[in-house]
Amino acid sequence: MLENDNTIEVIGARVHNLKNIDISIPREKLVVITGLSGSGKSSLAFDTIYAEGQRRYIETFSAYARQFLGGLERPDVDKIDGLSPVIAIEQKTTSKSPRSTVGTITEIYDFLRLLFARAGDAYSYNTGEKMVSYSDEQIKDLIIKDFSGKRINILAPIIRARKGHYAELFQQIAKQGFLKVRINGEVKDITAGMKLDRYKTHDIETVIDRIVVEDSEDVQKRISESINTAMHYGENVLMILDQDSNEVRFFSRNLMCPTTGISYQNPEPNLFSFNSPKGACPDCNGLGTINEINIKKIIPNPKLSIKSGGFAPLGEYKSSWIFKQLEIIGEKFEFKLTDAIETISEEAMEMILNGGKEKFSVTSKTAGVTKEYKIEFEGISAFIKSQHDDSGSSTLKRWAKEFMDEVNCPTCEGSRLKKESLYFKINEQNIADLSAMDISDLTIWFHDLENHLSDKQKLIASEVIKEIKDRLNFLMNVGLDYLSISRSSKSLSGGEAQRIRLATQIGSQLVGVLYILDEPSIGLHQRDNEKLIHSLEQLRDIGNSVIVVEHDKDMIERADYVIDIGPKAGKYGGEIISIGTPAETLKSNTITAQYLNGTMKFEIPKKRRSGNGKFLKLTGATGNNLKNVSIELPLGQLICVTGVSGSGKSTLINETLYPILNAFYFNGVKKPKPYKKIEGLEHIDKVIDIDQSPIGRTPRSNPATYTEVFTEIRNLFTMTSESMIRGYKAGRFSFNVKGGRCETCEGSGVRTIEMSFLPDVYVECETCQGKRFNRETLEIRFKGKSISDVLNMTIDEAVPFFEMIPKIHRKVKTLQDVGLGYITLGQQSTTLSGGEAQRIKLAGELSKKDTGNTFYILDEPTTGLHFEDIRVLMDVINKLVDKGNTILIIEHNMDVIKLSDYIIDIGPEGGKGGGNVVAKGTPEEVAKNKKSYTAQFLKKELL
Repeated sequence: MLENDNTIEVIGARVHNLKNIDISIPREKLVVITGLSGSGKSSLAFDTIYAEGQRRYIETFSAYARQFLGGLERPDVDKIDGLSPVIAIEQKTTSKSPRSTVGTITEIYDFLRLLFARAGDAYSYNTGEKMVSYSDEQIKDLIIKDFSGKRINILAPIIRARKGHYAELFQQIAKQGFLKVRINGEVKDITAGMKLDRYKTHDIETVIDRIVVEDSEDVQKRISESINTAMHYGENVLMILDQDSNEVRFFSRNLMCPTTGISYQNPEPNLFSFNSPKGACPDCNGLGTINEINIKKIIPNPKLSIKSGGFAPLGEYKSSWIFKQLEIIGEKFEFKLTDAIETISEEAMEMILNGGKEKFSVTSKTAGVTKEYKIEFEGISAFIKSQHDDSGSSTLKRWAKEFMDEVNCPTCEGSRLKKESLYFKINEQNIADLSAMDISDLTIWFHDLENHLSDKQKLIASEVIKEIKDRLNFLMNVGLDYLSISRSSKSLSGGEAQRIRLATQIGSQLVGVLYILDEPSIGLHQRDNEKLIHSLEQLRDIGNSVIVVEHDKDMIERADYVIDIGPKAGKYGGEIISIGTPAETLKSNTITAQYLNGTMKFEIPKKRRSGNGKFLKLTGATGNNLKNVSIELPLGQLICVTGVSGSGKSTLINETLYPILNAFYFNGVKKPKPYKKIEGLEHIDKVIDIDQSPIGRTPRSNPATYTEVFTEIRNLFTMTSESMIRGYKAGRFSFNVKGGRCETCEGSGVRTIEMSFLPDVYVECETCQGKRFNRETLEIRFKGKSISDVLNMTIDEAVPFFEMIPKIHRKVKTLQDVGLGYITLGQQSTTLSGGEAQRIKLAGELSKKDTGNTFYILDEPTTGLHFEDIRVLMDVINKLVDKGNTILIIEHNMDVIKLSDYIIDIGPEGGKGGGNVVAKGTPEEVAKNKKSYTAQFLKKELL
């Protein structure tokens, strides 16, 4: 145990699988908690230390405030001493809102808005001239100076380029006491009943005063009063008409174009916000994209007739109002519903798609009778659009979206802002230009900015620029230089989102805080790892405690203190097996230490697989930052796609290759990023993508339901003799539907007791004792076990138990093969770690019969995995490849990369500096490449 005064003391922690552990964690140090996946690392760091920190914070609120916040459950721990305020930086906390961007999360965009509002120069969107604004005193001085001795009219612009007869307006102007108006450049007296041509556009100004300009006191006073009146009626704009030359000049209190007179409101930060009506583009409401009807989706096959379902939204012919209307349109334009759509005239198609109202008569050629018809048809396209825009039903909106494409908004061209906002510039760049730059380019631009500012701008902007530079540097330091601040936060990976939050926290410069991070190195190339570790050391050095749950070798070696939890996972873990400095950890005999000191290691295969000689070839991929990339994937091999963060790996595989394959084999609807062609699709027969998203978000979801093994188990229970006598069906053995479940707890096994001022308390259901089912259901037994007993079995126990039932055995055996023997069949999905969830998905796919020609895509499967877990996973993957399947892995982990048969390295840098294939070939061939960052680290691994 450490000295008591500067430690966090945890005594008697029993959350999840922790075995009543006592531990002292040093404060103001970088502490790494490591151990096998599922051993209890997160249970200690997040569910014990962080949960208690949060609970204590909420306890400081009044009882009145707490009832609105909802209480937090006290973690199952005897005592925690020495706890500072806790901030957790997890992977799952980014907003999925389309309005959230990197700029808004880091507050850089808020500072940019302030900078443009206070120091931006406005330019006219008509002429490109710099806008001007005057005070009333300046306007008076300019009139006296420039129009001395001339006859002028002072005008207030009322209407600009709008249609209408304006009879009421002229009456109103006359009532205000004015006698003359200037209409379309001509001064006229206001007369009774005066009105204009309502179908032409007009410019109307009220004549406020007519005066000969002199430099006398009376004239000056009169001009001042007239300016005031004109500004009132002209909404801060007035015009001076020189009666002799008929020339006009504009003056405005607001920003104004000196030539055309258009004016902008004075800039405020919300003029540059796409989340405010004042700044957002009016057409896309600040989203940057709009949904547009795609005729090809409405008419996928123009050779079909309307009757046989040529219009996808309508389907095949039914005796309904809409088909009756189409028959009437057919009468008018002389086509039948059995005609191919491609033969119908353009006029008729215009009415079918966009609608119309019309009355017409048709004379029958045989009977000579004239029939009157009336069409009132909204149009198929128009109906889809109205459902998408105005329907309150999410189901209808989703239906309408099937026939639409998301395209860049043509008005703002994806910038999200209204036109005026884009004409405020600093050093020739508007706010959208800066938002689209990579953070590395933006940092350079800001470092050079002060050379391009006027003295007045420097004075106003210096503090704001300092804040922006600091935040940009923090993002650079955590390896995110390839992102742009306009990047939508929902497109970020878990690791990127976590590092952005880390950069924001470093920026806040708090001291005396306990930070808990969950694998911040996820998705980070070895090259950028150094930057990340340095950022964490910075946090520690300013006086914070940092606890990191991590498997990364470099991070463990650089820590001040290492806690290893184990020895195995699940109920076989939850104990502290080693504690001390990295040097002390290396000497212990734990699995972690053996991998760190080289006792255990990943054996490099003596011979790489040569594949089946067939290839999948993708040519000319240009999505995002890809620079016309062409790749050739050898089938029947383990392929690794590598490269620094942001180099274009996900764009190439997840956004180009996978959607192409998914559309070809399963009619997937996701549109791939642009590419020229793909060859070799005939060599594989299906594609499977296994990503990192959670398998279920409710406690009712579990490994048994996700892998569908629970369906087979329920069917098995219905076939027992007792079940058949009682007539039980599969639904009887489900805890999600009425019938067999315990109705007191509705099949959840626990009851929630609401305490008005205290946290909700979960107690075991007194009726079923946590077994989820009622007494009658539990009486049905298979090999002496009830359905509840089966759900509480670990996978390791279930494998021999179901040995004689091939359907069930195959599924539980694959869960065991991917290293999940320690979890129970009924474990709640919400308690599974990210690595466990991904391996359950992998097991779900592996348990299906593979054809030997399947193409698997795995995105960083080593997330959350310990060295030993990676070894187990690679054994499963190698078995699959040995059967002839192709597995493509996007990966940064060197242990996986060195075991692959073929590597494609994308780069060399992230963002704009990436998007090229830097190296390809076997690990040995790639390691010789001088340009590849991956090669530098791979070379050390292959020695």
